[in-house]
Amino acid sequence: MKESDLLHIAERFGSPTYVYDAEKITSQYERLTTAFQTVPKLKLHYAVKALSNLSILKLMKSLGAGLDTVSIQEVQLGLAAGFNAEDIMYTPNGVSLQEIEHAAQLGVKINIDNLSILEQFGSKHPTIPVCIRINPHVMAGGNHNISVGHIDSKFGISIHQIPHVLRIVELTGMHINGIHMHTGSDILDIDVFLYASEILFKTATNFKNLEFIDFGSGFKVPYKKDDIQTNIEELGQKLSVRFNEFCQNYGKELSLNFEPGKFLVSEAGSFLAEVNVVKQTTSTVFAGIDSGFNHLIRPMLYNSYHHIENISNPKGRERYYSVVGYICETDTFGNNRRISEIREGDILKFNNAGAYCFSMASNYNSRYRPAEVLWFDNEAHLIRKRENFEDILKNQVEIDLSPKKKKKSVPKEV
Repeated sequence: MKESDLLHIAERFGSPTYVYDAEKITSQYERLTTAFQTVPKLKLHYAVKALSNLSILKLMKSLGAGLDTVSIQEVQLGLAAGFNAEDIMYTPNGVSLQEIEHAAQLGVKINIDNLSILEQFGSKHPTIPVCIRINPHVMAGGNHNISVGHIDSKFGISIHQIPHVLRIVELTGMHINGIHMHTGSDILDIDVFLYASEILFKTATNFKNLEFIDFGSGFKVPYKKDDIQTNIEELGQKLSVRFNEFCQNYGKELSLNFEPGKFLVSEAGSFLAEVNVVKQTTSTVFAGIDSGFNHLIRPMLYNSYHHIENISNPKGRERYYSVVGYICETDTFGNNRRISEIREGDILKFNNAGAYCFSMASNYNSRYRPAEVLWFDNEAHLIRKRENFEDILKNQVEIDLSPKKKKKSVPKEV
């Protein structure tokens, strides 16, 4: 989609607004399936937490994806979007046994990542198939904040605890239908990922009735020009060969599963915000926009980079700006960025705004969450209305705080 389309969207729907390009999502999905085309059974479960809008989920369903969910609410969103329960994987962390039982009642695939819950669930529901999430103690991601495979991670059952898992399975008679791992986000070293995969294959040989092996995701996407990214084609070539060999030795054709989130939607998203004020200080030129980390928290939370462009003045002379928000504390999107001259009223575009952006938005400072728009078939479709003041008040309950009149005590006769 063109910058002129984004400007028309900002004019029509206001700002700030998230915009998602359906064509880019589709091309990313096709790129991943093409990379693994030699695997007879491939299933992509879209990670709902990345971007959970109902229209995005319906788009994923139309492409043939399943869903990777981490909460009972995400499971319910998937069912509301029309997914069959068997196409939804539920991989929670730190939830109660009751929530897992609720998900099981809905018929979705269950993925358990700790020994305590595995034993409790297996003892009560031995006939319900369960996938096991292991921690291979391999950190394939480049950022410790978003890597979940390291030894101190709260996620997964340690690879060193497999004997405990086997004992629980034997004593409960439960059915293990899958083995799962997720090493973290921003995978760059394919050899490290393949090493972790070998640990997964070795673990899988302990279970004779598997249906699938789930390799998680975490593929890195580019955030700036010439940025490094996961070589999906190389990974597809190498892992496909190894997976097919494993299935032949295992004696059964298993499904190779992935859970892409960021890879599918990050580059498809743009965040549009209007410049409220250009402020010159003694050493810095600030561009203050009509948004803040209440809408886009990743730069402040993860020190994430989002490329910023002035689409209202793309050919203007470039200057250095620090782009900041309207939240009443430090609220910086980018320091000393070289951007085409910014004027008050201009529309700035933030790239890579599809994953973990709106889904992490809040009402901090009592600000409204923004609108969401899907660009589909060369047309803009509003898929979430901008909030208003009624939304801020909707779930608040007023109580009567007026002083109560005290009754005068009357002396009793003795």
